[in-house]
Amino acid sequence: MVNIPNKTFFNWSIGKDSAMALHRLFSDVRYDVRHLLTTVNGFHNRVSMHGVRTELLHAQIKAIGLPHTEISLPQSPTNEEYEQLMMGEVGRLKGDGFTHAAFGDIYLEDLRRYREQQLERVGLSAVFPLWGEDTRDLLSYFVESGFRAVVVCVNDAFLDKSFAGRHLDASFFSDLPAGVDPCGENGEFHTFCYAAPFFSEEIAFKMGEIVCREYDNAGEKSAFWFADLIPLG
Repeated sequence: MVNIPNKTFFNWSIGKDSAMALHRLFSDVRYDVRHLLTTVNGFHNRVSMHGVRTELLHAQIKAIGLPHTEISLPQSPTNEEYEQLMMGEVGRLKGDGFTHAAFGDIYLEDLRRYREQQLERVGLSAVFPLWGEDTRDLLSYFVESGFRAVVVCVNDAFLDKSFAGRHLDASFFSDLPAGVDPCGENGEFHTFCYAAPFFSEEIAFKMGEIVCREYDNAGEKSAFWFADLIPLG
């Protein structure tokens, strides 16, 4: 009996974890990745959470060479608005024959349960290629496999401005304070992957300004440092 690989779409978030997870899937005979899905802030024309210009997302997609869908979110979407837009697109993909959705999450149990529950509503299965792995081992895998990334967002509660705009190399990881996850799995930092083994070319950019954005979520204030990357070529 011939095993037919599961038709899979990947939730591409532009960062290092997405890149490593997608790399794993490409070599896993159980899955056939045919589509990428990304949420962007339509008001600012930037990738959600990361603050990276969509032009750089498009450069990544071109380098990967897979069909891609952007879900454009309003400036400050509610959970209901986000779920409505996301599940609408997921339902369309289900109608196109997709059976699995993949993510780059590593060990956040609540987030995994949420994703699984949402997908169960439309009869899809969730895949987590990096789940449960030691994040220090993943860093070694990242560097040794030829991935390259730059830090585009840091949470000021964990890291200061000096970490924004730094490339993920040995010195960056050695400078991380105690208690900060090496992969930023608790939201300490986010990255833009500009080189990967499956990219047809490296993504060219130059460093722009580094700015601080403050947010107030129901009285809970937070601040993030964003490094603006300017596309080249």
